[in-house]
Amino acid sequence: MIAECCNDKGCENCGKAFENPCKLKEQLIAEFNALGIADMEEVTSLNALKGSFANLEYILPNGQAVKFWDDNRIYIGHLLRKKDSDRFYGLVADENYLLVCESGSDGSDADIIVYKKRR
Repeated sequence: MIAECCNDKGCENCGKAFENPCKLKEQLIAEFNALGIADMEEVTSLNALKGSFANLEYILPNGQAVKFWDDNRIYIGHLLRKKDSDRFYGLVADENYLLVCESGSDGSDADIIVYKKRR
């Protein structure tokens, strides 16, 4: 698991999907902060998240319902309260993609703010 890999001893036990997760977490924090979302507080930490927890359903403008993540994978992300609101920003990323959504506290009424391929 990512959380077990990211410690002072290095990343000897990491899975192939997350090579050097400590560095990955630092990169993702910088990438999330670089998005410049005005009412999102600065990202200072990220956590390991099971895909089923982070895999919200989004309704596209054409009415199609989609999910972006694999329920059984572990991703890196965080939940931040939107400034001056009762809504939240959900941040989820892996080695390839970055997503920021806005939703209710229980993940309801989720809207995609940013979904992009990393580098």
